[in-house]
Amino acid sequence: MHPASSDSPTPDAILQLAVDALDELKAVDIKVLDVRELTTVTDYMVVASGTSGRQVRALSENLQKRSKEGGVTLLGIEGERDAEWVLVDLCDVVVHVMNPTSRETYQIEKLWTQPPGGSVEDAATAP
Repeated sequence: MHPASSDSPTPDAILQLAVDALDELKAVDIKVLDVRELTTVTDYMVVASGTSGRQVRALSENLQKRSKEGGVTLLGIEGERDAEWVLVDLCDVVVHVMNPTSRETYQIEKLWTQPPGGSVEDAATAP
């Protein structure tokens, strides 16, 4: 999605780093969404849950640490203070770390897997 210098990690490498960092601290229900056909903002979105605010914060901090170690540009972080929903923007990969209540309420996966021109209900009832 973004021009990369020869020493920048590829979007796929950033994705793998993010998933590994989340898995390392036992994130729950890690989902990878390929959104390249849906937006120009990012290539992949990763959605994962922590079982508590403390784990959500720890997952986000580990992701940030591993990203810096891997030479990944960290564009921004939102929601760390409350640790209900932390967004970590790694440019080609945007990671949402959420507590179970926020994840159920906002249903990010449904938003980004909705068929073009259809509704979420259409997607759920399609054969």
